Amino acid sequence: MTTSASLPLRERVGQINQRLKGWEAVHWVDGAPRITDVLRREVDRWGGIGAIYGVLRADPWSQVRWSNGIPPERSAEAYAAVQEYVVTHGAGLPTLFVEEVPHGLMALGGTTLPVNLALGAGMDTDLTRELAAHVAAETRARGTHVALVSGLDVLRDPRWGRAEECFGEDPALAALLVEATVRGMQGTDADTAASMIAADRVAVVAKHLAAQGAGIGGRNGSGAPIGRRELGEIHLRPAYAAARAGVAGFMSAYNDIDGIPCTANRELLTGTLREDWGWDGLVMADGTAIDRLRDSSPDPATAAAIALDAGVDLSLWDEAFTHVEEAVERGILDESVVTRAADRVLALKHRVGLVELTGLTGEPGPLGRADVPAARPSEPERERAFLVLAERAAAQSVVVVHDAGALPLPAIDSAADTAPAAGPVFALLGPNAADLDAQLGDYTPPRPSPDPTASTVHSALVARYGTERVRVAPGSRHRGELDDPRAARASVSAALDDADIALVVLGGTSRRSYDDEFADNGAVDGPAPDTTNGEGVDLSQLALPDAQLALLRAARASDAVRVVTVVIDGRPRPLDDVIALSDAVILAPFPGPAGGEAIVRALTSGVGGGLLPTTLPSADGVLPVAHDERRETARGYLDARHPAGTLFGTGTPPAIEVVVRPDPSAASLTISTAALGAGGRLTIEVEVANSSASEISVAVPLYGRRHERGIRPRRRTLLAVARVTVAAGSHTTASRTTASLKLGLDALGSWATGRPEARPAEIVVWTGSAHDPTDDAITIRVTDEKGRTEWAS
Repeated sequence: MTTSASLPLRERVGQINQRLKGWEAVHWVDGAPRITDVLRREVDRWGGIGAIYGVLRADPWSQVRWSNGIPPERSAEAYAAVQEYVVTHGAGLPTLFVEEVPHGLMALGGTTLPVNLALGAGMDTDLTRELAAHVAAETRARGTHVALVSGLDVLRDPRWGRAEECFGEDPALAALLVEATVRGMQGTDADTAASMIAADRVAVVAKHLAAQGAGIGGRNGSGAPIGRRELGEIHLRPAYAAARAGVAGFMSAYNDIDGIPCTANRELLTGTLREDWGWDGLVMADGTAIDRLRDSSPDPATAAAIALDAGVDLSLWDEAFTHVEEAVERGILDESVVTRAADRVLALKHRVGLVELTGLTGEPGPLGRADVPAARPSEPERERAFLVLAERAAAQSVVVVHDAGALPLPAIDSAADTAPAAGPVFALLGPNAADLDAQLGDYTPPRPSPDPTASTVHSALVARYGTERVRVAPGSRHRGELDDPRAARASVSAALDDADIALVVLGGTSRRSYDDEFADNGAVDGPAPDTTNGEGVDLSQLALPDAQLALLRAARASDAVRVVTVVIDGRPRPLDDVIALSDAVILAPFPGPAGGEAIVRALTSGVGGGLLPTTLPSADGVLPVAHDERRETARGYLDARHPAGTLFGTGTPPAIEVVVRPDPSAASLTISTAALGAGGRLTIEVEVANSSASEISVAVPLYGRRHERGIRPRRRTLLAVARVTVAAGSHTTASRTTASLKLGLDALGSWATGRPEARPAEIVVWTGSAHDPTDDAITIRVTDEKGRTEWAS
């Protein structure tokens, strides 16, 4: 194996450092990139730089906007200026360019997708993979090598502000979508942590490892006081899927697990990832996570030594790694550990074509020399295809949570040739009715102006019904009343006067302002007066603010024939009161720029494209409520007997009927642990019928309850999910299709250790939204060598 050992220690330390923020290393001045003294000092100090974060990042934290940022078409030129200096003034090794890509490239002109929680609602692995491939192509065309991608976090507490970055509360769903994302972004052939990344793909560093979604009280970066089984079954499963797909790297999380910070957790970063799973990629610490080890170490050198010994290879914005030479000199860190980390950085540079590892230290590869090729010209066909996929994802994110016959909304009657077309008059209320930013989520670059591909509920409704039929009145802010509450109430009353339909668009926003204050890692730190979601915005109370609910109560008290509520948000909220006041309720987790049209399409068709990716709590203070919590021996609360409100997986259109059709042979529902461990699978066929007059695309989840001797079962788990399209039925006959769900070790094995293992068990299987097995549930037996499940008597 090629090694960095011949490099001086100082230069090896330079290779494991990623201290710079890219927008401070290069500025765009008078139409050209200009490197800064910040970059010069760093290269001179270390003889090179392992990686540089955020050269293209544009957002309020970086203070980069359209007026001062790097034009999208000149991105490669800016990268080339940086690379030339690093290569010619350092030891000759090029640097990795690293960017945030949580739901699209976080750069000017980057295509913004629906957030992960929205993709979780779609439950569509094929679409997720296609989107990931398009994102990777767009990102690599700019010159980026490494994408930081959210998706490992499993949402166990909706108070956490970063809920939107999760695919949902279910680890099986997260694992499926993480694996699809990694394979899409890195390419189908990049299935090990050593295989090459194609020229139109990027290396993925998946974040965050591990259990950040289980922080105490939903507070960002707080400890996860969980046991080893909970860690394995819930929080390591998506990471294992990413490792199996050959993910290039993992980002260690801020939180601790039972007191041990993830960035200092050797059992996790070395024992689990490398020794147990056999994965051999790069571990990057989250921003300033190593410096945060100062609360568990006496000085920066010790913090650096602890992180490197645990298995961290590359820092992010930390000062601690500047003390690595000191740690070696003091004897608290073996120099070979530094070499190992630098080798892993070089290996990633080789994997993306930056260096050719032919010598001991590596030579610049075809993509690592100063003459970086210009970005490929944009391809209109590819861009259009990308937008079509993003629109499809937005449509699949919309969930019909409740409908008492109010949907679909009536269409305009344009049959009369001479008279004006007849149609309903809308009172469009709420802070999210015409707020594009509220559809986008955190980690989003500034939108271009004009923005012809974007739509809000207001613009989409006007496009369908006309301006004269849509009266808009925001009525409130996201967290409270408008500056003039009396005028706001008057505006709402005027909009409701003689309106046929009150459409109330409520929810939250992850909007960041260029006037906000930020922590040293970019999390919002104030004042953010109307922000409700995103990193650093954890909530103690989840219910919608009373100022928003007052709009719904006003609509209900009006003469409107129908009251329909749309909730656009990035976290699950209690909606029982909203449902009680509404004839229909639609939920859309931050659906992206195309969200307005997607929501209005669901309103006018009566069919949502997705299912709930999380369980909605019935009220504040009743957590946890995830659908796969363990069966409890206790009741609910005295004042909230049923903590869970609307369940994960809710949203199947009423015209769709789903029935499990297993092979009638009893033997087909039994598999031995030996066969399961060797790759054996059982097939469950699910018949899906559509009695509507329209074609419907729907996710079909299969649930199970695992009975394993001595283990308290989870009430319900997701075993598998398929996305199917069912043709339109007729007035007398439903159209039918069959989905074949193959259940292998992932679905039928135990995840107690963080990877699937075949163990004897009985698993009750059903479909539909019921929390407990239905009357037509079937049982799968996983047997030992003697044909026993160790469950049945």
